[in-house]
Amino acid sequence: MSVNILFSAHPDRWPQYRDHLQAAIAETGITFTLATEFDPAEVDYIVYAPNGGLSDFTPYTRLKAVLSLWAGVESIVGNPTLTVPLARMVDQGLRQGMTEWVVGHVLRHHLGMDLHITGQEGLWRSFVPPLAPDRTVCVLGLGELGQAAGEALASLGFNVTGWSRTAKSIPGVTCYDGETGLLEALDSAEILVLLLPDTPATTNILNADTLAKLPRGAIIINPGRGPLIDDNALLAALDSGQIAHATLDVFRTEPLPPDHPYWAHSQVTVTPHIASETRPATAVKIIAENIRRGEAGEPFLHLVDRDHGY
Repeated sequence: MSVNILFSAHPDRWPQYRDHLQAAIAETGITFTLATEFDPAEVDYIVYAPNGGLSDFTPYTRLKAVLSLWAGVESIVGNPTLTVPLARMVDQGLRQGMTEWVVGHVLRHHLGMDLHITGQEGLWRSFVPPLAPDRTVCVLGLGELGQAAGEALASLGFNVTGWSRTAKSIPGVTCYDGETGLLEALDSAEILVLLLPDTPATTNILNADTLAKLPRGAIIINPGRGPLIDDNALLAALDSGQIAHATLDVFRTEPLPPDHPYWAHSQVTVTPHIASETRPATAVKIIAENIRRGEAGEPFLHLVDRDHGY
């Protein structure tokens, strides 16, 4: 019997994914039909993004799994109509893209590049940064993306620390966990990278109290999720000098409203949620493998833990 796979994402994504998905799933040897429309009662798998408009999974009575194209699942994980397994996207493209963006901005701040890129007023400005081993970079969130970024920074010689909800062991990274561990990690974080998921437990994890734990003049880099930061607390910390600069890729409201204070603040860099994009050529390999696993009765890759929200 043919396996029916519904592609439910923004319409402009279908031409980008169609041929890649067809080829990747065909390599599994499964007989399948891939389309953007089906009788819901005949759908076996949904390749999903929240911007496709699908929110009621009740009619999909034959559904075996929902396979997300996005790493973040906060908009779907609590959906009461979704009772089948949900897998989030983690693939080599996301890892590589996030690692490149994080390393690029860490090096930008570590080397003081903004001083010369933006400071062309005829002034000869001398700045000698410390070497990487003398700079501590902390990564909050040691999942697939955080671990990849941490390992890359460690390979460049940075003193890398990291924090996660549960204990982790990563070569080259000093790992902390738990509430006490968070405070220890923040205490030495000259450059702080946020790669945590958006859950009730991580909302405003950077607030007035935790920002005060950082070394004075610390740098914040957030390619994770907007709600991780209390915006008002960060603005106050920037104005006081507690935080020297914040490079932010994600926000509570996107696109970031034109009148938001971040746009006009001289110590904030805004990037438009570009840190790491799901790339069809690599993402389809994970989708195809999960469909193969589903048909073979094997565990899905990157299965979401509903209790923890990611």
